[in-house]
Amino acid sequence: MEYDYVIVGAGSAGCVLANRLSADPATTVALIEAGGAADRLEVRMPAGFAKLFKTSCDWGFTTVEQSGLSGRRLYWPRGRMLGGSSSMNAQMWVRGHRADYDGWEVPGWSYDEVLPYFRRAERRVGSNHGDVYGTAGPIRISELRSPNPMTAVFLRACEELGLNRLDELNGPSNEGCSQTPVTQDRGRRCSSADAYLKPAARRPNLAVLTSCHVRRVVIEDGRATGVEYGQAATGGDGRGGSAGSQGNGGGTIVRARREVVLAAGAIGSPHLLMLSGVGAADELLAQGIEPVHDLPQVGANLQDHLASGVILHCPRPVTLAGAESVGNLLRFLVGRSGMLTSNVGEAVAFIRTSAGEPAPDIELIFAPGPFIDHGLTPPPGHGLTIASILLRPESRGRVFLEGRDVVIDPAYLTAEADVRRQVAGLRKAKELFATAALLPFAGPPMNPYWGAESDEELVRWIRERSETLYHPVGTCRMGEDADAVVDPELRVRGVEALRVADASIMPVINRGHTHAPTVMIAERAADLVAGAP
Repeated sequence: MEYDYVIVGAGSAGCVLANRLSADPATTVALIEAGGAADRLEVRMPAGFAKLFKTSCDWGFTTVEQSGLSGRRLYWPRGRMLGGSSSMNAQMWVRGHRADYDGWEVPGWSYDEVLPYFRRAERRVGSNHGDVYGTAGPIRISELRSPNPMTAVFLRACEELGLNRLDELNGPSNEGCSQTPVTQDRGRRCSSADAYLKPAARRPNLAVLTSCHVRRVVIEDGRATGVEYGQAATGGDGRGGSAGSQGNGGGTIVRARREVVLAAGAIGSPHLLMLSGVGAADELLAQGIEPVHDLPQVGANLQDHLASGVILHCPRPVTLAGAESVGNLLRFLVGRSGMLTSNVGEAVAFIRTSAGEPAPDIELIFAPGPFIDHGLTPPPGHGLTIASILLRPESRGRVFLEGRDVVIDPAYLTAEADVRRQVAGLRKAKELFATAALLPFAGPPMNPYWGAESDEELVRWIRERSETLYHPVGTCRMGEDADAVVDPELRVRGVEALRVADASIMPVINRGHTHAPTVMIAERAADLVAGAP
């Protein structure tokens, strides 16, 4: 099999690339995905995303033990189906702050330069939002169909503390509070597969290969000429079964006449590079892999948003704890309305923990229900959650090989400033629960939250129970310097006809959520690839 372009990974970025590159009928494109169709009801149902965790739709990664988190190994769900993690996320479309992109200091990637690519992706539906969003893009962005009444109460509490109520969250600055814009279409999830892949799927020049587990990029005489894949394996645990594991039996080669583009995410893309001989040469040799190009920063610079929450009982039966009733299921199936259209994280507030911060360093996410253990633990009753999200971690981790399997070490809270900021974020969450607006709905602590009060207790709570917000980035860092994995045009240094286009290229994580910038990266990458000589 031979195509002009071979794209690895049909996630948030890969679906964009497949659509944009196959729009030229003279170009042939192959999109290769380890998972299968995103056809489960829980994919379509916004509030059902946690039901997809630890299933065949999930890579099911686990980190190594984290010294900063009481020695725990954290579960990292990642989408393993068409749409990737955009088919199992909380649908929050949050670009971030102008300072994020300007701060990358990479030519072509400043805020003003990437803004048109955000707008190209967007189709804002519903109430008027001026010229902030695009109006004709594939991804539907809307208000929540049936917001919980507690969400308005949370926003009043934010205003009570002096936080600015934003008319629109996705302007140049996101400092303040807002209901969350969501990637939904009339109450149903709108993933990258829905927005980009479905309209392109019938094009004769686009081949979508599912249940195909890519093992390596074929590199010949310093040029990427294709990929090798085999039968898809089961989900991994951070030490196996990941986006590039060897598997059994002979492999199939798919050739690329022009380029191979990796869009396998912040774990899969560096893993595949290392399996292909691109990485730190001494480490590759130690794992029995012949180096093709010595690129030591492959897998380094791993960053993620860490979440710590305050969870309280709610004395009134007004939360999402009752969302899974027969009545709510019927409301969703018949009218696409009701509690099951909730994305759970219904409102947010972006704050600075000190006057010295140039932009927000903490995000507070409000869930009108108890969100415990990634939503995998049924709540003991009605409750409310305010989570503090560390937006700009100073800690840096890495992914690396153990044999042919990937190992994930986020190195959470290895920078002391990260702990200080999270304590400040949880204190703000507690202040919000104490406002006149929220106090009538704020009961005693709900297990596992035990009511930490002092700084020492809050640090203990952070270390004992913090979890990922599912935003890994940075492991194929973009830059002009010789140490960067990809250059400003996303070309892998030292290998011709090979690019990376996903969240792994972000030099520094954004002050928002990562789905929107990943789509933006892919939109810009499509222009770069199509314009290459």
